[in-house]
Amino acid sequence: MLAEEIKKRRTFAIISHPDAGKTTLTEKLLLYGGAVNLAGAVRAKRSENSAASDFMEIEKQRGISVSSTVLSFEYNDHLLNLLDTPGHQDFSEDTYRTLLAVDSVIMVLDAAKGIEAQTLKLFDVCKRRHIPLVTFINKMDRPSLEPLELMDEIERVLGVRTVPINWPLGNGDYFRGVFEIATKQLHIFERKAHGSRKAEVKLVEPNSEEVASMVPSHIFETFNEEIELLQIADEFDREAFNRGEITPVFFGSALTNFGVQLFLDKFIDMVPAPGVRNSNRGPIEPTEPSFSGFVFKIQADMNPKHRDRVAFLRVCTGKFERGMKVHCVRTGEQIRLAYPQRLFAQERETVDEAFPGDVVGLVNSGELVLGDTLVEGEDVQYDPIPLFPPEHFCRVLVDDASKRKQFSKALELLKREGAIQIFWPHDEGVRMPIMGAVGKLQFEVVEHRLKTDYGVEARFEPISFRLARWVVGKEEDLEKFEASRLAMRVSDGEDRLVCLFPSQWDLDYTVEKNPQLQFLSVSPN
Repeated sequence: MLAEEIKKRRTFAIISHPDAGKTTLTEKLLLYGGAVNLAGAVRAKRSENSAASDFMEIEKQRGISVSSTVLSFEYNDHLLNLLDTPGHQDFSEDTYRTLLAVDSVIMVLDAAKGIEAQTLKLFDVCKRRHIPLVTFINKMDRPSLEPLELMDEIERVLGVRTVPINWPLGNGDYFRGVFEIATKQLHIFERKAHGSRKAEVKLVEPNSEEVASMVPSHIFETFNEEIELLQIADEFDREAFNRGEITPVFFGSALTNFGVQLFLDKFIDMVPAPGVRNSNRGPIEPTEPSFSGFVFKIQADMNPKHRDRVAFLRVCTGKFERGMKVHCVRTGEQIRLAYPQRLFAQERETVDEAFPGDVVGLVNSGELVLGDTLVEGEDVQYDPIPLFPPEHFCRVLVDDASKRKQFSKALELLKREGAIQIFWPHDEGVRMPIMGAVGKLQFEVVEHRLKTDYGVEARFEPISFRLARWVVGKEEDLEKFEASRLAMRVSDGEDRLVCLFPSQWDLDYTVEKNPQLQFLSVSPN
C-alpha cells in the first residue's frame, strides 16, 4: 500500500519572475484539477479577484504573494501537492527553502521577455539540487518572441537542453492553439473574454483548410515548416530529465486557458513521484516503513484569531498517522502529533494519514525550527536547510527599554521561522543586531509582525552593505583573516563567521587576500 500511495503523488512548486503568470497558472491548475469552481475562487467561497493562494493581510493589501502555502488536490487518480511560493522577488528566500521540499518544478516564462533575473536566481537553486524542471512559456496570446528564439535562450542561459512537447500556432491576436507533437494533432481553443472557466478545445489536422483560414498565410506556412522540423527534434528522455539535464517545453496562455489541460495531463505523467532524500545515513528510500519527515517552513498567524504557529512538514518515508508519537532528532524531545492538518491556502482540515510527498501542517508542535527532522524509529538527519545570502541590511533599534526583553524573544522566534536573518557584529562595544533580508519588503513584514504580534515598536536604519558571505577555513587561517577596510565581520545565529561587503570590489579584494579561505554564498552545512 505504501508503494502505491507514493506512486500517486506529485509534489512540485512553480517559479517565475514577477508578472510572468505564476499565480495565474496556479489558479488554472486548481481549476482543471477541480479544486476551484472558478479560477481565483477557492470552492466558490472567495471573490473572483482574490487569488486562492494568498491569505496574509499584507498580500491582500498589496496584491502580491509574500508567503509560501500548500495547495493539495486530486487529478486523474493522482494527488498533487502544489507548494505555492511568493511571486514577489523580495520574498524569494521563502521560495528557496520551499524548493528543498519538492520533487519537481514548473518554470514559467513570459513569451515576450524570456528568462529574467529572478527566474535565473531560482533556477540556480533547482540546478544545485538537480530538480527535474518543466518549462511553461506563457502569454502566447500577446505579441511574443519566436518559439525557436525562446528555446535557444533557455539552452544558452540555463545550460539545459530543451525538448518541445507542443508548438504554438501564432501569437498575440493570432494565437489559436498548440500542436501536440506526440499525437500530431492541433488543439484549437475558443478565445473568451476571460479564462475563469475551462477552455473549449477542438482537435484538428494542422495542415487543413480550416486551420489555413484561421491565420494569415505567412503564419500558417511558418507553422507547418516548424512542425516538420520538430520531427527531428530530440525525444523526451526521462532519465536525463530526472537528473535535471533537459527541460520539456510547453507553450500556452494561462490567462485564456490555452494549453493548460494538455500541460497538466503531460506534467503528471512526466514528473517523478517522491523519491530518495539525502541524509546523514546516505540516500533514504521513501518506501522505508518507519515514518520520517522534515520541517521546511514555519508560518505564524495563519489564523490571526488564534495566533497559531504552523510547522510545514514534508513526509519523506513511511506512513504518517494522526496522534502518532515521534521525536525531534535535534532535541530528542518526544512529540505527539495530535492536531495535524492538510492545508489549502488558509483553509484547513484535519488529516488522519499522509504518505511520502505529502505536506502536513503541525499546529503549535513544541519548539520546532527550520530543518528539524521528526522520526518514528531510528534517528536520521536529512540535509539541513541552508541560509541564502541577504542583499539588504539594517540596524534594528528599540527606544523603549522596557520592551527589550520582548524584542529579543521576538527576534529569536522570527529567526526560527526564517522570516529574517540576524547577525551580531564582532567589533562593536554594544552589540546591536543587524537584520538581513533578500528584499526590502521583508523588513516591512517584520516591522508589522513586531508591532502586531509582540507589541514592539522598532526603528529600522538601513546600512550600506550589499553582499554577505560565510567564511570557512581552518582555525589558524581564520585567525589571519584580512578583510577590506569597509567590510564588517559578524556572526550568524549559529555563531558562524560571516563577512558583509558594501560592493563586489570589496568582496573580490578580500577573496584575493585570503586564498586559503572559502567565501560561500549559501551557508555551510
